[in-house]
Amino acid sequence: MYLSFNFVCSLRFLCSKFATMFSSKELTSPSSLLAAYASMAGSIMMAQSMANQFGHLIPQQIRDYLLSTLRYFFKSPSPTLTLVIEESTGISRNQVFDASETYLSAKVSPTTKRLKISKTPKEKNLTITLEKGEKVVDHYEGIELLWRLVFVKPEKKDPSDPFPVVAEKRWFELSFHKNHKEKILESYMPYIIEKAKEAKEKVRVLKMHTLQSSRVYGEIKWESVNLEHPATFETLAMEPDLKNIVIEDLNRFVRRKEFYKRVGRAWKRGYLLYGPPGTGKSSLVAAMANYLRFDVYDLQLANIMRDSDLRKLLLATGNRSILVIEDIDCSVDLPDRRQVRGDGDVRKQHDVQLTLSGLLNFIDGLWSSCGDERIIIFTTNHKDRLDPALLRPGRMDMHIHMSYCTPHGFRVLASNYLGVNGYHRLFGEIEDLIENTEVTPAQVAEELMTSEDSDAALEGLVKLLKRKKLEGDELFDEGLHEGEIQKAKKQKVENKRRGSVRIKSRRKTIKRRSY
Repeated sequence: MYLSFNFVCSLRFLCSKFATMFSSKELTSPSSLLAAYASMAGSIMMAQSMANQFGHLIPQQIRDYLLSTLRYFFKSPSPTLTLVIEESTGISRNQVFDASETYLSAKVSPTTKRLKISKTPKEKNLTITLEKGEKVVDHYEGIELLWRLVFVKPEKKDPSDPFPVVAEKRWFELSFHKNHKEKILESYMPYIIEKAKEAKEKVRVLKMHTLQSSRVYGEIKWESVNLEHPATFETLAMEPDLKNIVIEDLNRFVRRKEFYKRVGRAWKRGYLLYGPPGTGKSSLVAAMANYLRFDVYDLQLANIMRDSDLRKLLLATGNRSILVIEDIDCSVDLPDRRQVRGDGDVRKQHDVQLTLSGLLNFIDGLWSSCGDERIIIFTTNHKDRLDPALLRPGRMDMHIHMSYCTPHGFRVLASNYLGVNGYHRLFGEIEDLIENTEVTPAQVAEELMTSEDSDAALEGLVKLLKRKKLEGDELFDEGLHEGEIQKAKKQKVENKRRGSVRIKSRRKTIKRRSY
């Protein structure tokens, strides 16, 4: 044991001597360097001789410690620098990660073994992304860069946890020689972001995002499909004046980035679409998305239980997008909602933490500034049922009434569905009926689809309009009849009351006379 102790002390002395030699500032001449090298070589030989002679007497733990110490002093520093690009930064997505994913889809290395490939029927090209663990080699101005995609699956949470919100983590690792750090950060990364933006614009397909709940981890996140709705402003059955007002408002919004910044307001716009069912509210949303080339996020508040989850989802929406909450009058009573378990039990109210104020705070509060060039649209069939807090300027900036079909709207639909433009012998009769009948564009369109023969389809529409007008007249007459009945009943009650008053008055008169 004493021998082991001496051996350890000797090696520690040698290590400290090596450190002193290499940290000394006196090694300035070739002779000094040669002397230091000779001393180091002799010390190494002595250490090797001692290790061969007494190595079997030294415990394994001490030998491991000595080897690690020696490696620390003699290993050469790595020249490689690695940048970690995570998918999200806190509660918002990382723009550099999204740009890197798009950029690398066109940079397939010959050494790549696994790729993920997808294609929708409407896309012209394949979408290629890296599989987890795969590497891609890129070159930029003579610099070699190694990309690697890393996945980490989260551990499963306690099943009894009411909100087991956990997500799979992804990040890119970018490795290169550390001498190129400044060029990579100041030139290469902006280059990637710009190239990714150009690539997205070339093959941009509008997306419809909806909420998807994971059964394994209990998280709620956005999932997307291609938005292939063909509606445009040209095909909408709207009055020309209203259509032009909406288009001008949209154009003014997208070109006023500097204006919003100058006046200190978030670059967003709110629209309320209200009117009876079937008047084209959803078609107008699709037409706005196609006109602006904005993605659409369809938010169903019934799937969200907490304000924190709502904020996370809204912050995950991209710029140049439309957030749609349909039938907002059915969702505004948020504080009274309950969550139903799978076995039918209703959770306590304190478990439900999604509030109307949380939604309003994102629409025009501090959270509304987290993102640019966004449009928020509420739709409702009953504007009068909405809380006034939802309707004030700054939240819903423009209210658009989607009314019943008009003669102009009918002409647009006839052109869309039947290819009939200009004159038709039934147009005059149909337009007269439409002006005196409440019929929605959806009902007119449905009737026009019943036949490819324009004469037959329009004759069917005439019958529909006459039937609806007759039903409307009957309902009007019934309303008048019921009103007359109610008026007669009130008159009868009033007559009875007056009669009883006369009888009482007459009795009092008789009593006075009797006295």
